[in-house]
Amino acid sequence: MTKVKYYFDSQTLSYKPIKKSLTLQISNFFLFILSAIIFGIFSLFILLNTNLISTPKEIIQGRELQNYALQLDLMNLKLNQIENVLDNIEERDNNLYRVYFEASPIPESQRKIGFGGINRYKELEGFKNSEMITNTSKRIDVLTKQIVIQSRSLDEIEKLAANKLGLLASIPSIQPIRNKDLKRLASGYGYRNDPFTKKQRMHWGMDFTAPKGTPIFATGDGEVKRADNRAAGFGKHIRIDHGYGYVSLYAHLNGYNVKRGQKVKRGEIIGYVGNTGRSAGPHLH
Repeated sequence: MTKVKYYFDSQTLSYKPIKKSLTLQISNFFLFILSAIIFGIFSLFILLNTNLISTPKEIIQGRELQNYALQLDLMNLKLNQIENVLDNIEERDNNLYRVYFEASPIPESQRKIGFGGINRYKELEGFKNSEMITNTSKRIDVLTKQIVIQSRSLDEIEKLAANKLGLLASIPSIQPIRNKDLKRLASGYGYRNDPFTKKQRMHWGMDFTAPKGTPIFATGDGEVKRADNRAAGFGKHIRIDHGYGYVSLYAHLNGYNVKRGQKVKRGEIIGYVGNTGRSAGPHLH
């Protein structure tokens, strides 16, 4: 039941009902609808600019941001593992590999040096998770640099190892005459009575007495620099340059099994015991 509104008529001194025209009623209705629409739009605008409600798009974006944050957390956990593994490699590199090959260790300050100068991460600032993203980016960059330094170090170790293997193969380290062919060690390194002058003279080597024609073996890898009889007192002799400051000489030979410029390996037959040059009997000097 609709309420009837009245007004006071001063002439008749009585209340009379207010009669609304159809046009006024329609105008009031549309005015009410328009006001409601305007109020609704204004309220919605206010709500959308607060944190009270979110649009479906904002809800999806929020979930994506949470997923990205989770992925960054997982990435940082993996970075922790990678850093631990790299630290272990660096420790072995400094305290084992480089010590063994007599190379100076790489300082920790050089391995984990940062990046100076301009701000490399300026474009990552101003976001909700900027600090996390920036720190992760910095860790990745530092790890990348550490890996490059470690890779170069391992390249250096590889070269040192190759040189070490070459050194070990080249150092004269075996007996040039087999034990079964050896009669005796006639003279060692040092002063002795010269068998020809009977005076004390320095003997610059070792004498291996063996039958004439006994095979002589290279004591280490190297290159034959001489195989001739043009050195006073040595007769037919061979000189092998082993590198790394080592040269071996084999004198008083009966014959050669190599020639000048030839590469030889440890244990390879290079010549045969003889009695040439200043020698008192078949032996190898």
